[in-house]
Amino acid sequence: MARDKAIDQILGALVDEQVSDIHFKSGSPPIVRRSGHIIHAQGFPALATEHLRQIIAEMASEKQLESLGKGNEVDLAYSLGGKARFRVNIFNQRGTPAVVMRKIPFSVPDIEDLGLPRTVKDIAMTRRGLVLITGATGSGKSTTLAAMIRHINEHRRAHIVTVEDPIEFLHADRQSSICQREVGIDTPGWANALRSIFRQDPDVILIGEMRDAETALTALTGAETGHLVMSTLHTTDAPETVNRIIDMFPSHQQKQVRIQLGGLLRAVISQRLLPRCDDSGERVLACEIMVHTSTIMDCITDPEKTYLISETMEQSGRQYGMQTFDMALYRLLSEGAIDQETALAAATNPTELLLKIKGVESAEDWRVE
Repeated sequence: MARDKAIDQILGALVDEQVSDIHFKSGSPPIVRRSGHIIHAQGFPALATEHLRQIIAEMASEKQLESLGKGNEVDLAYSLGGKARFRVNIFNQRGTPAVVMRKIPFSVPDIEDLGLPRTVKDIAMTRRGLVLITGATGSGKSTTLAAMIRHINEHRRAHIVTVEDPIEFLHADRQSSICQREVGIDTPGWANALRSIFRQDPDVILIGEMRDAETALTALTGAETGHLVMSTLHTTDAPETVNRIIDMFPSHQQKQVRIQLGGLLRAVISQRLLPRCDDSGERVLACEIMVHTSTIMDCITDPEKTYLISETMEQSGRQYGMQTFDMALYRLLSEGAIDQETALAAATNPTELLLKIKGVESAEDWRVE
């Protein structure tokens, strides 16, 4: 009988439902993020550099180990014998190797299970244009994107092509046909994958992350030629997302990019995970949703009006299914999912939110289904 890998033995002892991330570094016992908090694992000795290199060798391919030896960082996916999957980043710190592993659910979640508004289902069924999921690292962007792909897969006959680094959620064909391509395994790099993607007869294109101007240009081109393009971005809200994409391009191209983006950006879903107030250790999703309207398009194309996006979202919430973060926080607070301290700490405008909570200002327009 084959002996269990050292990494499998360690992960088996560390993983539970509340653990989202596991860290390994030289001179420290394993570290876990449980319910959003960093905790040093009990009962483990400090890891020696030799031990770290052993567990890295158990996860990485020869090509990846060679890349690490040249000082590069490496991303990969790893499975723990039917118990869990992980997105893994291996890097160097203080001249020694380090590993961070993000736990990925085996099953692809449903949109409703994530606590996302019903509007997200409508966004997923958009036939063309650009849809972006944004938020900080660990805010659930990849999970929301996977849930939207699942919804398309269950309700539309389409060819979905993804480019990911690494592949996280595994999709099985249902109504749709899905081809998932992993950078470094199925394609040499992002540039190669993006250049060839339009020759693969896609209806829906998923780009794991909008990394730079080249990725953004590919996304805009895909949306402009009649595809639905979905991607993620590390931005906090819709106005910042618009400005970040514009800033990816040189100044002489920015006016044209604004015009393109104004016409093609179908939705921005921005996310934050907050602690639930019932001491369960679980976190609850707060999300801002911007959808395309003529007023939003005007706010994007005119740089003098971009700051009005949040105000437009607030005023158009009921009619178009949009909501700001503060609207989402107000609803979560009303439902008893979070407490007032958490809501105010996460608010974009704490003073206005507090006035709504106290009833000094009407919150009628903030009650979005």
